[in-house]
Amino acid sequence: MADLGTRLGRRVVAAADAAVARSGAVSVLDTFTALGWVTDRAVDTWRQGRVDALQELVQAPLDTQRAAIGLLTAWAAEQGMERREGEYPAAARDRRELRFTADADPDDERGFRGHWVSPTATAAQRGRAERRRVKVPDLEVQEAAGPWECASCGLTGEGPQLVEDGAPHCLTCVDLDHLEFLPAGDATLTRRARKESVLSAVVVRWVPSRRRFRRLGLLVEERALATAEEQCLADDDARARRRERDAVRRAAQDVVFQERFAAEITRLLPGCPHDRARRIAEHAGARGSGRVGRSAAGRDLDPGAVRRAVVASVRHEDTPYDRLLMEGVPREEARARIADVIDRVLAGWARPTPR
Repeated sequence: MADLGTRLGRRVVAAADAAVARSGAVSVLDTFTALGWVTDRAVDTWRQGRVDALQELVQAPLDTQRAAIGLLTAWAAEQGMERREGEYPAAARDRRELRFTADADPDDERGFRGHWVSPTATAAQRGRAERRRVKVPDLEVQEAAGPWECASCGLTGEGPQLVEDGAPHCLTCVDLDHLEFLPAGDATLTRRARKESVLSAVVVRWVPSRRRFRRLGLLVEERALATAEEQCLADDDARARRRERDAVRRAAQDVVFQERFAAEITRLLPGCPHDRARRIAEHAGARGSGRVGRSAAGRDLDPGAVRRAVVASVRHEDTPYDRLLMEGVPREEARARIADVIDRVLAGWARPTPR
C-alpha cells in the first residue's frame, strides 16, 4: 500500500490537490510538472517527437517516477476519482504513439498515461479534461537557417522542412507543398483558417539566443484561407471595436493575475519581501514575454512554475550568475557555482519574516 505520509507522498498529494482545485482533473504529467521534474517546454519537445522518450527530459530517476505514479494512483483511488488513459500521438504525419520510457515497458507506459477526473468536477471541467486527454498536437514544420538536403528525394532545399526521426524532408515529399503560408499576427484569421483547413501545420524557427522555437505562422489550404479572409472582412468593424474593449480588459486582467501570482509567491515563501514578490510577479507575468508566468502552468499558479520564476529572479539578482556568463563560464557550470546561494536564499524565504 502506498504511503502518502512520506515526503514524496505529501508533495504528490499537494500537486494533485492543486490541479483538481483548478480544473477538476489531474494527470501524471500535471503532477510531474508541479513537482518541477519536467517543464512545459520539455513536454512540448517530446510531443513534437524531438526525443525518443519523455524519460530523457524528466529530472528524476525512473524508480522515483514510478513511486510518484503509485502514490498518485493510490491518492486518486481514495478520492473516488475516475481513471482514464491519455492519448499521446506525436506531432508527425503518422501520429505514432509517443513513448514515456526508453524501453517502453507496457506497465510503465500505462502508468504514465493516467488521467483522473474528480467526482465533483463540473460538466465544463469534464469537457475540458476530455479534450485535453485526446488532444492531438499540431503538425510542425521548421524554417531552416540555411541549406539542407531532403532525406527522401536528396534535393537541396532552403525553405521549410518537416523533421521526422531526426531527418529533414521537403514539403513536396511529405505532401504539404500545396498549402499556403499564413503569417502569425492576426489571431482571428489564423483561428478561422485553421478551422476551415482539413490539413494544416504550424511553422516555427529555432531561435538560438532564446533556446526555443518561435512560431512564424501556419500552413493552410488555399480554400480555407480565402474563406477565413472573407469571414474577417465581413465583421472587420465589429472586430476593431472588440479589440479595443479586449485590450482594456486584458490590462486589468494582467494586474489581477500579477497580484495573484505575487500572493502565491508569499504563500509558498512567506519570508519573501512583498515588494520583491510583486516585482517577480510583474516580470514573470508580463504579457507577450514568453516567461514562465505566461505559460499554462504559470497562469494556473502551478507551484512548480511559481518556484521557477522565483529561482530565476534570485539567480539574476542575488548571485554573480550574469557576471560569470560575461566572463565566459559555461551556463551549466555557472549554475552549479551559484546553486548553494540560491538554496540559502530560498531557505531563508521559506521561513516567515519575524514581526
